[in-house]
Amino acid sequence: MKYLLILIIKTYWIIIPKNKRRKCIFNKSCSNHVYDETIAHGLIIGLKELNFRIKNCQPVFDIFRDDTTGKRKMILRTGIIVDEHEIAERLK
Repeated sequence: MKYLLILIIKTYWIIIPKNKRRKCIFNKSCSNHVYDETIAHGLIIGLKELNFRIKNCQPVFDIFRDDTTGKRKMILRTGIIVDEHEIAERLK
């Protein structure tokens, strides 16, 4: 079954050109992240990561500087805080 999810992602990459896809707020695009996690850990983890990204990869977020570390962080719509290395370069 994991190969079905992989096939769906690869089909998405073929059908929708990179310049037409919505810009991801994460450093690694959602489809690439889900693809890599599915290959490495299987279907269940891939689906969990897909669900997480669908819920959290929204244009509603806030970027702030952590006073203790001085690094930028992003708070997602769901309240999850993401470290600087996971934030897309275009948003830093």
